[in-house]
Formats: sequence, structure tokens, C-alpha cells
Amino acid sequence: MALTEQEKESARAYWKTNVRIILISLVIWALVSFGFGILLRPMLAGISIGGTDLGFWFAQQGSILVFLALIFFYAWRMNKLDAEHGVGEE
Repeated sequence: MALTEQEKESARAYWKTNVRIILISLVIWALVSFGFGILLRPMLAGISIGGTDLGFWFAQQGSILVFLALIFFYAWRMNKLDAEHGVGEE
């Protein structure tokens, strides 16, 4: 079964959007975990949160919480994208 040109274009748009969401999520995760937790930790040392400095908090808790938030965001956004392109689960 050959795909029509419209179906091919929809598939391209779907995967382009999917890859963009993944890349944005990975950049956010890398920035929070590696950037804030390691590279920018000395700059964040003066800011206190929960009895410790912000850089330490990002290294120990913040990156995990952001990762969990990104998982839920990705699932929500992909369900929406699936519905837009007619490939959602039934």
C-alpha cells in the first residue's frame, strides 16, 4: 500500500515535531543537570534553598525533578501530537 503525498507530508511533519520535542527536552535536561549542577554550581552557591545552596540542590534533587517533569510533558505532548496526526491510541 503506497502512501499518498498528503500522508507522506503528515508523516514528515509528525517526525519533525517529535524530534524537535526530544531535542528541546534533552537540552533542558542537560542544562539543568550538567549546567546548573556542575558548571554553574559556584555561581549558584550563594543562593540558599532548603538549607543548602542552589547548585547542590540542582545536582541532588533539581535535575531528578526536572527529568520527571520532562517525562510527563513529553507523554502529554506526544498524545496531543498523535491525536493531531491521527495516529493516537484507541
